[in-house]
Amino acid sequence: MNKQLLKAISFVGILWGLTSCQWWPQTNQNTELGIIVNYADPLSVQIGQYYRQKRNIPANHIIEVIFDPSVTTLSPQDFARIKQEVDTLTPAEVKGYALTWTKPYRVGCMSITSAFALGFHTRHCAKGCQAIAPNPYFNSNRSQPFLDFGIRPTMAIAATSFEEAKALIDRGLASDNTHPPGTAYLMDTKDKARNVRSNLYSTVIKQLSSKIPIEVIKGNVLREKNDVLFYFTGVTRVRQLDSNTFLPGAMADHLTSFGGKLTDSGQMSSLEWLKAGATGSYGTVVEPCNFAQKFPHPGVAMYHYLQGDNLLHAYWKSVAWVGQGIFIGEPLARPFANLDDN
Repeated sequence: MNKQLLKAISFVGILWGLTSCQWWPQTNQNTELGIIVNYADPLSVQIGQYYRQKRNIPANHIIEVIFDPSVTTLSPQDFARIKQEVDTLTPAEVKGYALTWTKPYRVGCMSITSAFALGFHTRHCAKGCQAIAPNPYFNSNRSQPFLDFGIRPTMAIAATSFEEAKALIDRGLASDNTHPPGTAYLMDTKDKARNVRSNLYSTVIKQLSSKIPIEVIKGNVLREKNDVLFYFTGVTRVRQLDSNTFLPGAMADHLTSFGGKLTDSGQMSSLEWLKAGATGSYGTVVEPCNFAQKFPHPGVAMYHYLQGDNLLHAYWKSVAWVGQGIFIGEPLARPFANLDDN
C-alpha cells in the first residue's frame, strides 16, 4: 500500500474527527426508512411485510418494484429503470432504504446497496487495484446524509429463507436500547494479504477500550466466546463461527475479495455471519484488492455504533470507499440508543 493510501486510511486523522465530533440523535427512525420490495419475489414480499409490521414502518414506505429475482447482477440500464421508479415512489421523509432480497446483490460493477444509496456511476468502480470515489458520509458526525450529501444509506435484509430473515429481524429488535455488555474481537490473522486492518488495532484499543472490552486475538480462529458484539477479521473463510455466541445487534465481517457475492462466492459469503447470529455484516461484490478503505474501519464502526447510531448509519460511516461493498443485516438495530431518544 503506497503512502497516499496509508494517509487516506490513517487513524490519526480519523481520531481527530472522533474526539471532536458531536453526536446527532436519531429519533423516529422507523418513519425515515423505506422498504424496497421485489414484487416478483414472494420471499422479498414476505420479508417486507414482516419487517414493516415489526418495526411499525408506515405503509406508504413500502416501495414495490419488479425485476428478475434469479439473477445476481442487474445491468446499469435495468437498474436505471428501477431506480427511477423508486425515486418517484419514495416519500420525502424517507432518508434510507432496506432491501428485502439476496439476489441481485450487484449492479454492473457496484454493489446494489451502494447503487441505491449513491446512484450508479462508474466513479464508484475500479478496473484492477485502483481507488474509487470517496464516501462523503465516512466518519461523519451527521445523521441526515440525504439532506447533507444526497445519500440514502441502504442495507439488504438478506436471507435465503423466511425463517432466517425473521430471526435476523427479531435479533435487531431484541438489541434495541439494551447496551449489551459484549466484547469486540479483533483478529490478527496469518493471512498477510487480508490482515491489513490489524495495523489499526493499537489505536482502536487506545481510543475505545474505556467504552468496551477489546481483545486482539493472534490467529485465524475465534472459538467458544459467548459475548461477541464486534468481530473483525481478514481471511477467505471464517472457521468455527458456530462455536461462538453473537449478542443481538452484533456486527461482524471478514476482509476478503468476494464476501459480498452472497449466493455464489468461491470464498465465504457474508451471509454466513448472519446465519451464525450476527445482526449486520459487509462484503465486496467485485475484486477490491486489499485496500482497507474499501472495508469497514473497525474503530469508526464501533465508535458510531457505541455513540447511538443504528446499524445502518454506523456501518455506512465506517467505509471510506463504499461503491464495491454490500451492507447486509437489520438496518434499525440500535443497541446503544439513549432511552430518551425513542
